[in-house]
Amino acid sequence: MFLTKKSSKKSQSLVKNVMTVNAYSSKYYMLKNDKFEPLKKLTYNTSNYIVSYLSNKDMINTVVHLSRSIPEEDVADILDIKAYEELGLDQASDYIISSIEVETAAEEREFHIFVAEPSVINELYLPIREKTKYVDLLIPAPLLYKSLYRKEILNSTGVHCFIYFTKKDAFVTLYKNGEYLYAKSIEFSLEQIYDKFCELAGEKVDEKEFYKILETEGLKTTNYEYQQNLIKIFGEVFININDIIIYGKRAFNLDEIHKMFIGSAKGPIVGLDEYSQNYLGLESVDLNFNYSMNNDEWYTDQLQYMMLLSSYDYMEDERSIVNLTMFPRAPSFTNRASGQFIIATLAATAIGLAYPLYYLAGSYVNDAKIYALDIQNNKLQEESEKYKKILGTKKKEIEVLDGKIDMLTTKYGGKTKTLTAIYDKKVNYRLKSGLLHQIADELTDYDVNIDTLASTNDTLWASLVSSNDRKLTELIKYISDTHYEEIKEIDIKLIEKDLQNSYYKGLLKVELK
Repeated sequence: MFLTKKSSKKSQSLVKNVMTVNAYSSKYYMLKNDKFEPLKKLTYNTSNYIVSYLSNKDMINTVVHLSRSIPEEDVADILDIKAYEELGLDQASDYIISSIEVETAAEEREFHIFVAEPSVINELYLPIREKTKYVDLLIPAPLLYKSLYRKEILNSTGVHCFIYFTKKDAFVTLYKNGEYLYAKSIEFSLEQIYDKFCELAGEKVDEKEFYKILETEGLKTTNYEYQQNLIKIFGEVFININDIIIYGKRAFNLDEIHKMFIGSAKGPIVGLDEYSQNYLGLESVDLNFNYSMNNDEWYTDQLQYMMLLSSYDYMEDERSIVNLTMFPRAPSFTNRASGQFIIATLAATAIGLAYPLYYLAGSYVNDAKIYALDIQNNKLQEESEKYKKILGTKKKEIEVLDGKIDMLTTKYGGKTKTLTAIYDKKVNYRLKSGLLHQIADELTDYDVNIDTLASTNDTLWASLVSSNDRKLTELIKYISDTHYEEIKEIDIKLIEKDLQNSYYKGLLKVELK
């Protein structure tokens, strides 16, 4: 089994068990004696290492680049400033900000920054913190896949796309050569899919029955109505996924996606990998790996396994993983101020009781301690003055930088709006060619021909010709009833009969939304 405990001295001395926590579904697991098994409830035990994840929808992230000439001690502060600038954060609010550096040989250093609101984390983890008192590691969900490459479960060569459906979120993640690139949530969590399914069915479907069908039969269910509804829902899902893949290829200069991994917290959805391969034309497989550990369940949420693997990676190297926790465990007794006070008090008491017998030795010892403390006190005072000067200098630099930030914010405000508008046009522009093609098919269905066709912006003009004026009016009524959500206005000029050839003609105007 590859989960060896070759971790840090801290983990070797304190950690006996690893507990994985899914705060969204209230499901917990523990690795104990080489067996990964579910827990019925949470308990407080300092020998348990507690790891959880934060859903992609509950945070935001960005990529920043820094000059390699920036001193290492200033990097953290600059990354915080960059996070506020790049993500447009409220300057008056505090955020949980953490980052990880990308290994690159480029001229500038590259960092992924992850940001979460403290109120979101507090609300989500309050019930857990009341029972466990601490959370050692809180990982952004998209970074969990990194453990699959570290443990060589996946080959790190190529571009991989992960799609995972959880109870509260569904998110698409891109990795290249084993390194995180990009992640985006889509509005198709398992709960949202269930709600859409009930809406299409026109009635409240039993939730347990729905998930049972999804887990056991999936898109290949023998219930024809259920199958059609599921295919319609996942058709919308893959429209969103395709848009994300197109954006990812363009934004990160990707030639192709080599493999798709699709899974859910409930288990593999039967037929979804085939549907993905047919729809996207990409090799698609279930996101369900062999982790080489004992487990009695037929299926365990893959994120539970990945949290377990990530906890060992973090204990080995804390810089390798982003940690957004607000609830670290308390320091050991000897490192707490209260503990040091108690120890000092007990030591002083012991010395006091022994003083009558060893008063002379005690006197020399105390003098030596006082002398050593005086030397240490003088050094600390010098160091204190040094840091006071440094803090004063840094405060002045920050004031200057704040002024420059205000100037640049005003200067580039207009440019930001322009770029936002351009981005919206590029990413969110809705192609209307599909609707025009569908209307053209409907003309054929009603035996109506087009004499001339022209378009201006969102308006389509078509000169229609038919042997029967009734066919023209039936066509217009069908288009109006069928495409009312996509058409702003539909009208036709007076239908006239051509006396030369007995055909009816009319000029159709269709204005799209």
